[in-house]
Amino acid sequence: MSMASIHYDQDADPTVVSGRRVAVIGYGSQGHAHALNLRESGVEVMVGLRPSSKRRVEAEGEGLAVGTVPEVAAWADVVMVLVPDQHAADLYAAEIAPHLVNGDALMFAHGFNIHFGEITPDPGLDVLMVAPKGPGHLVRRTYIEGSGVPCLLAVHQDASGSAKQLGLSYAWGIGGTRAGVLETTFEEETETDLFGEQVILCGGMSELIKASYETLVGAGYQPESAYFETLHELKLIVDLLYEGGLTWMRYSVSDTAEWGDYSTGPRIVTEETRQVMAEVLDDIRSGRFARQWMDEARAGAPNLLDRRSRERAHEIEQVGARLRDLMPFLTPKAPG
Repeated sequence: MSMASIHYDQDADPTVVSGRRVAVIGYGSQGHAHALNLRESGVEVMVGLRPSSKRRVEAEGEGLAVGTVPEVAAWADVVMVLVPDQHAADLYAAEIAPHLVNGDALMFAHGFNIHFGEITPDPGLDVLMVAPKGPGHLVRRTYIEGSGVPCLLAVHQDASGSAKQLGLSYAWGIGGTRAGVLETTFEEETETDLFGEQVILCGGMSELIKASYETLVGAGYQPESAYFETLHELKLIVDLLYEGGLTWMRYSVSDTAEWGDYSTGPRIVTEETRQVMAEVLDDIRSGRFARQWMDEARAGAPNLLDRRSRERAHEIEQVGARLRDLMPFLTPKAPG
């Protein structure tokens, strides 16, 4: 098994990014963290937003310079695109690409649009990715605390011959080199990221939670008891996994739970399940998933919106909302 190359503060030259003008396109979860961290690292930053964006007030309230996307793309020589995958290609073609010149750098925090050919940059541009492996609020919080979130670094196009150095310097600017920057490729980052989201982190986990909840309630157990066992306590296990992997989790739970892990896990994740995982990976690698998602998005995402509405109405969500109201240590969370 080959090991990834990992870089730290001593491998990055801060003067590379501090000598550039950086446009951060978008001011959501990642955008706000990148813009604020870079500025506090001594980098000249502007945020690019649509004139109607509700985020403009937030960015200006933090003292950041804000302009339209075309304005900041023309001003900058490094453009980091931090908008949702389904919007990036159209935004790039209409408002970013016309203002880039040879020698500029185009950056992403996810490889989707480059890897699947939604965006094809001019050959005179550096094209690279710096992808924090954590949500934006964590990127921001850890930076303030003096640490950082590990990042992935990939170079798709090295027109200048120094794209990697820029990527490492940018990662330094957002705090990534404090934790470690792993070298990868756009292909590997995109395909493993989509696979993880679909098979375990979102898709697989959501369906397992609902199916186990429905099994218990269908067998006559109280919905509240089912909620605690199938959703609420999941955080305890995930925290143990995060801290020390499978071994630490199994050490920390009871012997009964550990034996149930070994004896029952393979009955849930069967050879048939593994075959479906392989099929999911094939859909991702072949581009089928990307084409289906982009077709859905460009049609106005009717199926996504319908499924979102139905999933929010699931009984486990109603029971959970009631129970979380009884937990004073939790701050209520609801979609905007």
